[in-house]
Amino acid sequence: MAKSNSEIKIFNLYGTKEGVVSVAHVTEPYGPDSEPVVSIGISLSGNAKEPEWKVHIPYENIDDLIEALELAKAEFGKDYIPTQVKPDVDEGIVGGE
Repeated sequence: MAKSNSEIKIFNLYGTKEGVVSVAHVTEPYGPDSEPVVSIGISLSGNAKEPEWKVHIPYENIDDLIEALELAKAEFGKDYIPTQVKPDVDEGIVGGE
């Protein structure tokens, strides 16, 4: 069980009625002395605290993930990005619990 979870950002999941994406900092995600991670959760019901899917990204892999996402967006996303999206759920507020 994670020792602590600090919310970083929550935003609407495009193409869903209530879905959200949540990003959080998690300390000791796999028990004592485990390295902290960034947790990315997806909830189709809008429950950011209990997402249906989540992935933990070690901080050492964040730059690689960002690079891969930017490549995907440049190569494949140009035809799919809408010109207008709903505002973020948390209105850009960043911070912990």
